[in-house]
Amino acid sequence: MDKKHLYREKKQDPSLKLFVVLSKAYRSISDQVAADIRKRGLNTTEFGVLELLYHQGEQPLQKIGDKILLASGSITYVVDKLEQKGYVSRKQSDSDRRITYASITQEGSRLLEEIFPGHWEQIESITAGLSEEEKHETIDMLKKLGTYADRLSLENK
Repeated sequence: MDKKHLYREKKQDPSLKLFVVLSKAYRSISDQVAADIRKRGLNTTEFGVLELLYHQGEQPLQKIGDKILLASGSITYVVDKLEQKGYVSRKQSDSDRRITYASITQEGSRLLEEIFPGHWEQIESITAGLSEEEKHETIDMLKKLGTYADRLSLENK
């Protein structure tokens, strides 16, 4: 089989097509969500940290990165910026001086309560191209795909 024929076959492979479509959809949606968050005076990482602290309460800095998929060095920088804005405070652990906790301040909570409804509306608008049933089906399929990919990465370690 020549290379040109092999390329055409790969190009028509639904696995490759799924990857490309999924990547493009994610980028398009992410760009719109990021633009919406920027309009509200934050970047996506700051918003993610505030949302985590708002919903889950005080968190060790070391765990925040894992929960919002950010490198630990970046977390310190983001928490510094949020602390300067008055949205987050830090507290040393009483039992282990190596652990520092971050928590959302009243000002941070007020900000999130103010901007989240509009942000939620924007996400609803962005995803309005699917019916409620299609959204649920897509969620289930993407969870299945993600779980399978996670299993593969664990097997390959």
